[in-house]
Parts: sequence; structure tokens; C-alpha cells
Amino acid sequence: MSGADQINVKRKPTPQARKPRADSARNRQLLIDAAKAGFAEVGLNVSLEEIARRAGVGIGTLYRHFPTREAVVEAVYRREVEQLAEAVPRLLEIWPAAEALHKWMHLFVDYIATKRLIAPSLGTAVARTSTLHTTSVELITGAISTLVKRAIASGAVRKDIDPSDLLRAMVGVSYGNPDAGWQASARRLIDILMDGLRRKTGAHDATA
Repeated sequence: MSGADQINVKRKPTPQARKPRADSARNRQLLIDAAKAGFAEVGLNVSLEEIARRAGVGIGTLYRHFPTREAVVEAVYRREVEQLAEAVPRLLEIWPAAEALHKWMHLFVDYIATKRLIAPSLGTAVARTSTLHTTSVELITGAISTLVKRAIASGAVRKDIDPSDLLRAMVGVSYGNPDAGWQASARRLIDILMDGLRRKTGAHDATA
């Protein structure tokens, strides 16, 4: 083997060689976004062909990423949970702790809106993947715990707030209304709930 050949063998992969991986990740995200939009606009029975069309990719690309409809539903759900968790540091960087908590509570309503759409198929995904539910609970409880602790430390909210209690209350206002306009109602109730969390100033503030 010549010296030139040896150099070619040892050459590191070029950036172009890594491009297919980036394209694959981009296509996967496009498919997840398209599936979420399709579920919201058409319903849970939106065809996989329609999801691929909305994403701007072929049906073969969809099947390479998601071999079944349940896999699409699972991916949409996982991404919704991940976005809730990823929002925490971003909100805390931009807003005071109490306001960050308040805005995250509204994001939680958006999460529940998607979860309600895909609920009929989500049970199958949870049954197939035992870690899906556990991981989701850990991410959501970790997110709200971080926000509550920061809000308490800032002095803006009551000291006796339990993150688990707050999470149950949020689930209640989001699931308790079967009407079509439940999201607007849930957001109003979230605002009322947040008012109750804020630390009261004055002589009668027993939680300060």
C-alpha cells in the first residue's frame, strides 16, 4: 500500500459524512410535529400517509422512524414531556421564579391538551414500553419541584406548597371539564390557583 493510500485510510470522517445523521434527526422531528398537528386538526385516525405529507417526507421515511402508529403516538407523547422539562431552565432564565412557575403551569395545560387527543392510543404505548410512564412522571415531577423550590426561595409564594399537591390540582383542572372549551376554563383556573400560591404580605400572613 502506498503512502497516499495509507493517508486516505486514516483520514477522519468529513462533516459531509455526518450530514445523513443530521437529516435523519431533522426528519424525525418534522414527523413528530406533523403528527401532533394532524392529531389536533384531523383526529387520532389521521393517516400515516397524511402525516408524512405534512412533514414533507415519503412514507418510507416515516416507517423507518416509526414502524407503527403506536410508535408515532409514543414519540409525540415523549416529546411533549421532554418539552415540559426543557422549558424549566429557559423560563427561569427569562422570568422571576414565581412567573416562571405560572407560565409553566400554562404549558402544562398545552401538554394535557395533546395527551387528551392521543389518550386512546397512548395506553397501548405505555403497556408496550414499561419505562414510558415512569420516565414521564419523573421528568414532570422534577420540573415542577424545581420551579416550586425556586419560587419559594424567592419569597414570592407560600412556603407550605407541596409540588405533588400542586401537580394534582393542575391535573384536576385540566381533566375535570369534558366540554370543548375546557382549555380556556383550565387557564382561568390556573390563574386563580396561582393567585392562591402567592405569598400574602401583612400581619395575618401565617405562611411567611
